[in-house]
Amino acid sequence: MAASVNSFQIVLDGRKAAPEELNPLVFAGFAHFTAMQVRDGKVRGMDLHLARLRAASVDFFGAALPDESLRSFMRIAIEDGSCEQSLTVTIFSRSGEFTSAGIGSEPAALVRTGPPSKGPIGPLRLAVVNFERPLPTVKHVGEAAKTYYLHQAVRQGFDDAAFVDRRGRLSEATIWNLVYWDGEAVVWPEAAVLAGVTMGVVSRQLKRLGIPQRREEITLENLKHLQGAAVMNSWTPGVPVTTIGQVVLPEAKPFIELLHKAYIAEPALSI
Repeated sequence: MAASVNSFQIVLDGRKAAPEELNPLVFAGFAHFTAMQVRDGKVRGMDLHLARLRAASVDFFGAALPDESLRSFMRIAIEDGSCEQSLTVTIFSRSGEFTSAGIGSEPAALVRTGPPSKGPIGPLRLAVVNFERPLPTVKHVGEAAKTYYLHQAVRQGFDDAAFVDRRGRLSEATIWNLVYWDGEAVVWPEAAVLAGVTMGVVSRQLKRLGIPQRREEITLENLKHLQGAAVMNSWTPGVPVTTIGQVVLPEAKPFIELLHKAYIAEPALSI
């Protein structure tokens, strides 16, 4: 009898790839995710993470996994880890991309953990790029442009990049939400952006603290009249930004402290 032959081999740099080496490559295109920082088994804004996964799953796959199932998967992933972890939940179709086979099928979830992150200290200098993310309201995978423009910015002497849309409005940074300060109120950019979980947490706690907020179209021209800028994501509620393109801004330390104060005011809840 002829020996059976394994038809599936994955070779990386000329050798068979180990499973842990493939993890970053698994979801190249049609999937969405949320990322969070876990401290002592607790997370801030869990309701917003679940709402994000639910809405994106319905949009992508026509169905969403139950919230409690996702929380159960997360608890399993973190149970043997340290008290501080990063956690990412990715929702995908088992049929993969470039096929209609997965239409109507229940999506699957992959949860992975990693070392904790607190983000850069800053202040950051952002290059300006004319770019609009596809499906901007969904936190989806496979966005090569983010890394591409980050690298281009660093080569030009900047720390990262901010995006300007076709109407000249500053929208987002590569993996960050942008936020501004006019000296009295927090200003969120009016543009097509991903509504970050940290952004949602900070916004609702600013409201509770009685800090004025508004949405406004921010261009490079009216940016000159603002008193501060920051970026935020799942790593941190605020890193100061002192340069966007050719516009120089004050570091606005009280503004950064306010963003952190608002974030800390959000109760961290058990997964």
